[in-house]
Amino acid sequence: MANLEQALQRTSLMDVLWDIQKKRRYISHDDKTKIAKEFNISRMELEGVISFYHFFHRKNAGKYTIYLNCSTISKLHHYQAVKEAFEEEIGIKIGNVTPDKLFGFFKTSCIGLSDQESSALINFYPFTNLTPAKAKTIISKLRDGHPLESLCDIPKDNIQYRPEEDDKTVFFKTYKPGKALKKLKDYRPDDVIELVKNSKLSGRGGAFFPTGIKWQFCKDNIADQKYIICNADEGEPGTFKDRVLMNNHPGLLLEGMAMAGYAVGATEGTIYLRAEYFYLKEKLEETINDFNKNGLLGKNILGIEGFDFKVNVHMGAGAYICGEETALIASMEGKRGEPTTKEFFPVEKGFLGKPTVVNNVETLCAVPRILEMGLEKYLKIGTNATPGTKLLSVSGDCKKPGVYEIEWGMKLKDFLDLIEAKDPHYILFNGFAGEFLSSVDFDREISGENLLAEHIQFSFNDPIEYSRKMSGVGLRSGGSFMVFNSTRDLLSILKNITKFFVAESCGICVPCRTGNFLLNKKINKIMLCHADKSDLDEIKEWSTIIKQSSRCGLGKTSTNCLLTAMLKFPGEFQKCLLAESDFNQAFKLEKAVEDYDNIIHEIESSYE
Repeated sequence: MANLEQALQRTSLMDVLWDIQKKRRYISHDDKTKIAKEFNISRMELEGVISFYHFFHRKNAGKYTIYLNCSTISKLHHYQAVKEAFEEEIGIKIGNVTPDKLFGFFKTSCIGLSDQESSALINFYPFTNLTPAKAKTIISKLRDGHPLESLCDIPKDNIQYRPEEDDKTVFFKTYKPGKALKKLKDYRPDDVIELVKNSKLSGRGGAFFPTGIKWQFCKDNIADQKYIICNADEGEPGTFKDRVLMNNHPGLLLEGMAMAGYAVGATEGTIYLRAEYFYLKEKLEETINDFNKNGLLGKNILGIEGFDFKVNVHMGAGAYICGEETALIASMEGKRGEPTTKEFFPVEKGFLGKPTVVNNVETLCAVPRILEMGLEKYLKIGTNATPGTKLLSVSGDCKKPGVYEIEWGMKLKDFLDLIEAKDPHYILFNGFAGEFLSSVDFDREISGENLLAEHIQFSFNDPIEYSRKMSGVGLRSGGSFMVFNSTRDLLSILKNITKFFVAESCGICVPCRTGNFLLNKKINKIMLCHADKSDLDEIKEWSTIIKQSSRCGLGKTSTNCLLTAMLKFPGEFQKCLLAESDFNQAFKLEKAVEDYDNIIHEIESSYE
């Protein structure tokens, strides 16, 4: 009992750390001593927790802490110029704090605003579509005492498309609170699980595991307490559809969580919200309060005897790995967000050792819609194996970035027309853990029949053969869709991706931690035109080791985009390799002596 009480107490550790971080702008040595004593843990262990999360600082981060998004899409939209404008205006380089502790300026990876780049968070207030002039104006007004809430931007939802026929729209149609939940009066818990099974709904956060089967496993595990966790840690670069869903229909999410609780016998639910979405916390909590007042959450919901369910919001603190369900659970328990070995799955022993269902925002929002529209109608949408619709987050070189709700089965070329892609040359599908697509893929359909990340063997030497084998475009992650035109530098994109995985590896297993570091060095070598064919072979060998040996799914998929880029665009690598004679093909004599020629020209001009 004492151990359970201590474990329960520790679940509030992240809240305590956040309170101190936001109040003092850092967590001091004295703070750590007091916290360690309060939670009955060593200072060393507490230090390990604090240092694990990106947004907890051990030195003063400034009264105004600026986090500028440095991810790939941002770098297509004024990132360098905006960075320099901030640096010039506040007088420090990125990664530092001003001497008066007024401003701290840091870079961070994707903050879920890829459709509105360049973007930044200042004390977690969002700022979008930044330009150098806008950056300077923000700093000037902050110095003049303007409150952040009067300066920040309200991120646009940018819902660009949903099926023209309303009865084929699942997510972005009119929502009436409690409409779907009231239908539970006609369903037993087993009926709900059977409905979800028959709908063929699969996890929309990355794993693509059948939702109904997961719920069945949890229900079958007998325990005095069970939990439902909504994974709203939308950290995959280029993905932001969960942000839009929570902003548009927070009630739909709560209904989905309550239905999951009803089905498996859970009475408590938690929304694990990424820190980058702090500005959504208030709306979620207001909706929770409204649901409680209207009998849609709480005790004996809607008069159904024994249907008790409550929801709270737990804030993350900046860790990509917490998108993995066991790492997320560890974080909720006040620990480092490190994935565990799969001795037990969360549906057996999850949060606090109890059976736990972890589902993504989109997955949970789909359930009440299926119940509301009816199974027969839902199954008529999409494809046979993957009915319904899919949300895609679109950014990059296209005229219409934003969120798209498409019917499963749409051809890739038709989708490119829909978003008005400009010269689509490289397409990064499913985020940094996804795959690169090229023109040979344009006839493939966007469908879940092809679970790409599980079946990729990269044994094909011909991208067309690969494309034919993989007849569908698989959706293993959240549905990120980044478009790059032919003027973009593929190797620079890959360097950004490998740097991301180096920074975001939890570090617990050697293959992911060291392997991605080595791959990043290989990309640098290729970019400098110092590599040869053996370096490409080594990239494939190391990638295989990482894929086979990493502890969690995020590590196993970390090299997918690099391998598919090598397969689809071999010319981009070959042109940078040393020739058989070790002659550097990229060496240009004119470029090498350019500075010398300019100096000589200036000297000669001075004598004229």
